[in-house]
Amino acid sequence: LISAYAIGTFVEKRHYKSIKKREIEMLDLPAVNIKKVPREKKILGIQMVSGSAVISLDYFKRVLASLRMLIGGRVRTYESLIDRARREAVLRMKQACKSKNGLIINVRIETSSIGKSANDKNQVGSIEALAYGTAIYFDR
Repeated sequence: LISAYAIGTFVEKRHYKSIKKREIEMLDLPAVNIKKVPREKKILGIQMVSGSAVISLDYFKRVLASLRMLIGGRVRTYESLIDRARREAVLRMKQACKSKNGLIINVRIETSSIGKSANDKNQVGSIEALAYGTAIYFDR
């Protein structure tokens, strides 16, 4: 259990560090939930962009989540799992955009649990997040 905890914590911290670095690099490309296109600049192109990520729960967190489900309350181990998956999916969606001289509008994020154990229907194995939106490319 101790080695599972140490390895899982190391991997999660490394992933968060990578996410934060790439989020800073992608600040130039906004991804927003507006539905109307800004008309200040000439539009050169429109494209649907998407990104997905599947994040698995490590063994130690699975044990902690199982214990938490017995007594009730917030399952913080799943919260970090969903946060990482959503942020990674948004970053991959932004990377699918051809140009940073644009805007991604009407962004939606879908999440689902996959890889459930056949023995325990309440047990989550992995979380998938799918982010999608419309990339609009503007004239400089």
